[in-house]
Amino acid sequence: MRPHGRAQVSVSSPRAFGICDRCGLLYNHQSLRWQYDWAGANLINKKMLVCAPCEDIPQEQLRAIILPADPVPIINARVESYADDETDFITISAETVYDPVTGIPIPTTTKIINEDGTFPTSQVVGPPTGLDPNAVMPLNGVVAYGVRLYPLSVISTGTRTVTMTFSSAHGLVDNDQVAVQGLSNDNADGFYSVAVGSATQFSYQANVDIAADSLLQSTTLVKTALVGLPYNYAQIPQTGI
Repeated sequence: MRPHGRAQVSVSSPRAFGICDRCGLLYNHQSLRWQYDWAGANLINKKMLVCAPCEDIPQEQLRAIILPADPVPIINARVESYADDETDFITISAETVYDPVTGIPIPTTTKIINEDGTFPTSQVVGPPTGLDPNAVMPLNGVVAYGVRLYPLSVISTGTRTVTMTFSSAHGLVDNDQVAVQGLSNDNADGFYSVAVGSATQFSYQANVDIAADSLLQSTTLVKTALVGLPYNYAQIPQTGI
């Protein structure tokens, strides 16, 4: 045996030469290997004969992730009654209500007291806290949120009602939501569900009575919003019931 490039030559046992497809050096053909790589979930032959130093380990990033099959649904499943869990059966000034599961009456005289001595209400008290007009969902399907509106006037009448008027159609419907800030009366700022009066006008109910005035300022910012609401609610709650 004597070396010939990187191939071995033998007079008594001749073997064919072969060139590595990657580095181009001379080897014994039988020493060359097929290069494999991942394609989807299987290894495929790249049709390249390479020497041992040139052979690459198949790239795992090219390998498809095979997920197991979804679990088979069970028969006669017993799921949580989320609708009942989220329904408030406390009564304040109505006829007797019966719990739909136990059948126990919850009469108007029922009084439930919190640990701090206060009475719970049948509605959520106050608007959601920590809301930011600049952090509302920008798009939900074909409905855009976070779209700025430009009112011509913002008027309060001495009650909780605040009315906005626009030069063109605002595009909102009843119970759509807006984020309001920068009015001359801070009590009128916040997140509100609107009541549409016309294509160019809507109103909302603030937390407290707002003195009769024009509230529009150069700093006023009004945007369409999308605030998650408690179960079975159509409007953003503002005050306790």
